[in-house]
Amino acid sequence: MEFIDLKKQYEHLKIDIHHRMNTVLEHGQYILGPEVKELEEKLASYVGVKHCITVANGTDALLIAMMALQIQPGDEIITSPFTFIANGEMIALLGAKPVFVDIDPDTYNIDVRQIKKVITSKTKCIMPISLYGQCADMDAIHLIASQYNLPVIEDAAQSFGAIYKGKKSCSLSTIACTSFFPSKPLGCYGDGGACFTNDDELAVMLSQIRVHGQSKRYYHSLLGMNSRLDTLQAAILLAKLTVFDKEIESRREVASYYDHLLPNYIKRIHVPANQTCVYAQYTIEVQNRSNVQAFLQKMNIPTAVHYPLSLSLQPIFKNLHYKEGDFPFTEQATKQVMSLPMHPYLTQENQQWVISHLLKVLELNEEPTYA
Repeated sequence: MEFIDLKKQYEHLKIDIHHRMNTVLEHGQYILGPEVKELEEKLASYVGVKHCITVANGTDALLIAMMALQIQPGDEIITSPFTFIANGEMIALLGAKPVFVDIDPDTYNIDVRQIKKVITSKTKCIMPISLYGQCADMDAIHLIASQYNLPVIEDAAQSFGAIYKGKKSCSLSTIACTSFFPSKPLGCYGDGGACFTNDDELAVMLSQIRVHGQSKRYYHSLLGMNSRLDTLQAAILLAKLTVFDKEIESRREVASYYDHLLPNYIKRIHVPANQTCVYAQYTIEVQNRSNVQAFLQKMNIPTAVHYPLSLSLQPIFKNLHYKEGDFPFTEQATKQVMSLPMHPYLTQENQQWVISHLLKVLELNEEPTYA
């Protein structure tokens, strides 16, 4: 069993993918070729914003977004500690300071009730993370941001395609960033990412920053970097975009069947009634996680942990002087979350196999043994 079955997806899209890739090979415009512009137009239309600027990966998207907002050394960026390293890493790379806020234990997204408590004169941006496939409470975040005149960067690496109160993820903030890493709901066959905005001036800056700050050839108006989406990756994403909505619906059906199979005592993410989730992961909480994972692995059932250590406790951030116990809901989640196989082509038979063995190991009163 595959945790994410990209091969099965490829089988469904093989003809279109090959056709689009062959077109690129024929015209030979491998950097910022016509497929890149076509993809940006289609992604912007899909999300419902004026501008999409594709970049080399989701991590770069975060960095470029902060550069466009002119984040400086010493500035503070409020974000969640329950996430991949990229957020804190890119903040620190600019010389800014990540300021963490604990998560809501039901949604695993940033607890908006705690944001005001950490705003200071140095706060320059709020960066909510739309984790596991659903958006953070963006209206509440923007209410706070507007009170303090702060921009908002949505990290939508896991939520592209999700809906929040009738609007798509990536259309909800000053700048939104997403990733097209292969395992994402919309993924390419390598690295890729994008920034989204309705702000014309920011769009120009984002476009320039990704090509060394160029406003025209060999004329550099901004400090920039090299972060362009390969034309071949754009071609693959164009093929995948044709079935993306159908795959989102399949993901929701898979999640719904997991919900049906799981007893109520097993905690899983709560999706508010006014939102949808694209289930980048299907994540539950379990006790004795390492034992559960080991047992399931013996049954050829792959699992993953997103994420096993709070950013506040990562060695690289020890200079921030956070300590164990500062973010109790995050720290509990890091010890107990476990993601089950999730992709649009997962069969109900495979789901039954997963849950039957999960319940078997959870019902054992002692550490599992393997015959």
